[in-house]
Amino acid sequence: MQILEVLTQYGSQSLDRTFTYLYDGSRNVGPRFRVLINFNGRPVIGFVMSSRVTTKTPEELKEENGYSFKFIDRVIDEEPLLNDELMELAHKISSYYLSPLISVLQAMLPLSLSPKMSTLKGPKIAYEKWVELISSDESDLTDKQIETLRLIAKNGPILKKEAGSTAILEKLIVKNRVKIILKERERFHIKEEEKEVPHEMTIEQNKAYCDILSNEKRVVLLQGVTGSGKTEVYLRLSEKILCEGKTVLMLVPEINLTPVMVEYFSRRFGQKVAILHSELTQAERYDEYRRIKRGDASIVVGARSAVFAPLNNIGLIILDEEHVESYKQDNAPFYHAREVAIFRGDLTGAKVVLGSATPSLETKARAMKGVYGLARLPHRINEKGLPHTTIIDLTDRHNFEKTSQKLSKPLLEKIREKLGKQEQTILLINRRGYWTNIMCASCGKIFTCPNCGGNLTYHTEDDMLKCHHCGYVERFPKVCPECGSTRLMRTGYGTERVVKELNDIFPDARVARLDSDVGKVSKNVEKILASFKNHEFDILVGTQMIAKGHDFPKVTLAGVVLADIGLSLPTYRAAERTFELIAQAVGRSGRSIDTGEAMIQTFNPSHYAIVYGAKQDYESFFRKEMQERKIQQYPPYVYLILLEFLSKNEEKCVQASNDFLRELKIQNFPSVSFVGPLCPYYSLNAGRYSRVLLIKYKQGESLRAYLQDMVRRYSGLSNVDISINVDPLDY
Repeated sequence: MQILEVLTQYGSQSLDRTFTYLYDGSRNVGPRFRVLINFNGRPVIGFVMSSRVTTKTPEELKEENGYSFKFIDRVIDEEPLLNDELMELAHKISSYYLSPLISVLQAMLPLSLSPKMSTLKGPKIAYEKWVELISSDESDLTDKQIETLRLIAKNGPILKKEAGSTAILEKLIVKNRVKIILKERERFHIKEEEKEVPHEMTIEQNKAYCDILSNEKRVVLLQGVTGSGKTEVYLRLSEKILCEGKTVLMLVPEINLTPVMVEYFSRRFGQKVAILHSELTQAERYDEYRRIKRGDASIVVGARSAVFAPLNNIGLIILDEEHVESYKQDNAPFYHAREVAIFRGDLTGAKVVLGSATPSLETKARAMKGVYGLARLPHRINEKGLPHTTIIDLTDRHNFEKTSQKLSKPLLEKIREKLGKQEQTILLINRRGYWTNIMCASCGKIFTCPNCGGNLTYHTEDDMLKCHHCGYVERFPKVCPECGSTRLMRTGYGTERVVKELNDIFPDARVARLDSDVGKVSKNVEKILASFKNHEFDILVGTQMIAKGHDFPKVTLAGVVLADIGLSLPTYRAAERTFELIAQAVGRSGRSIDTGEAMIQTFNPSHYAIVYGAKQDYESFFRKEMQERKIQQYPPYVYLILLEFLSKNEEKCVQASNDFLRELKIQNFPSVSFVGPLCPYYSLNAGRYSRVLLIKYKQGESLRAYLQDMVRRYSGLSNVDISINVDPLDY
């Protein structure tokens, strides 16, 4: 009999402890197995953390401990789900992000394998029936049976459905000539790409490649301007690592960038490549995960969660566009893939490469201090200069004419010029929908989301009002629900309205739109990008989805319709986000033979984020923004922890946040300051009232330990839930 220590996902996450169960079966059940248990009268999936053999009876154990132990209902898995390295990584993440271990395990494993009850109904291994030859003896067989037997003998094991008559097969099975075998069928296949001969690297690419390999630092920042050829460096590094018998993990920030990177890698490395991201079906993800775990793939390409891929012997981890915020998980355990990749590199000895034209300030600062290594690609590979950029002042009404109040005369004239030359244009506006604000002109009611308090945006395609923060939707009303007035004012604009104006002004132009509304159907993204690359469209309008990671050789004009959107957000990263978006968008232009141009529309033409973004002058922006961060005491000068208090009762929410702050202040932690409790930008969260408390600190081991204990004590009290977000990207 075995005694199992089992971690469960039951109820409140404050139950971050194991419970003891017994197992009296024939199998040796060790750590990292899932088991079905009875917990408080209900079936729950548990995760075995440790086990030991005992010769004592259940009665003797009861007498020894003073209470009886329950037996598990059954063992779910045939083998442990995680290896020792991944289990150690889970503990590291749990400790750093102050998150219950069970929530980390849920994030690490595919949904179909996570410790949740829903996984019992998830996908299982798919099998195909094959027919295999036992004997070629044709005696006592009919002609038809001989024909089938010879078919199988000639072609080896064949699919049962290809072997002909089921009745004949059954006769051959009975006569012991053939047998049926089961083979696992994979439900996902990477498209076969024509093998590519490696490109000759430029002098700068070769230097960056050598600098990364020779650098004594485990983590190296590869900083290269847009179009400098970072991908070829990734491929050459991967090639070397594979030759050493090790594996490679390649992360991209957005799911829509995964096919592009997979194509690059599969052209170079063929079927060694596997994919992991959330757009795969549960069954496909399950198959890919198992294929990686078996060792059938030596390169994994994927989005954020692919950082947990069950690769063995990892030699290289790459994060492309490491600055992109989608690498940060927006719910518990709130991990950042960059930090997890570094943790994993430390555990495995793998080199970690962080690539970007516009590195996050934290990464750049660590590289400047020598914590990380630094390799550079300062020029484009085709020796083309960066695009010529014009900043257009939207406060100057002379820049507009009657045809459009959203697109300026200089921008429209330049688009017209590019259309005449049969060159392509991309236009970035980081806002979806048609109208972004709806208000009743009679009573002043502003249409806001009942779940989070954010403004609702009108989408003309389906005539709906949508919240871009939490996903709430409702039908567009014909009258005001408060006063019944039909005088509904519509202001602001997003991608849909820009497309409408372009179609009106340039009726012969072929205009496409790419945003997350279009991208809800995953095949649409790939289809639109491929069509635009093949010049089936002249103009592509989109959100940040089009601003990074794409290479459009025929694009010679990049326009930012409204550069100020991000500057108004209440976050210390507003300027950094704006700079990154502008610099990345500008960088899409002029990447081939033709010289590129860019035009930036803004109400703040003198703001340093816009000026430096237009020039793609990262170093100047870095110096200026670091000054601002130092004054305001934000990362990388301090660390942050964000506490969010949630309750259906606003008074209890406020009280709990104030009580929490009061207790923290009493402890008098050194070099710790507090902001709040505040009512956040989105005052509601899933219909519950919210308050946030921001903690700034420089040295915080004692603070972190105390916080974790406090959250456990406070959670569930007075109907207030508390979440901990370590290293938040907002506020």
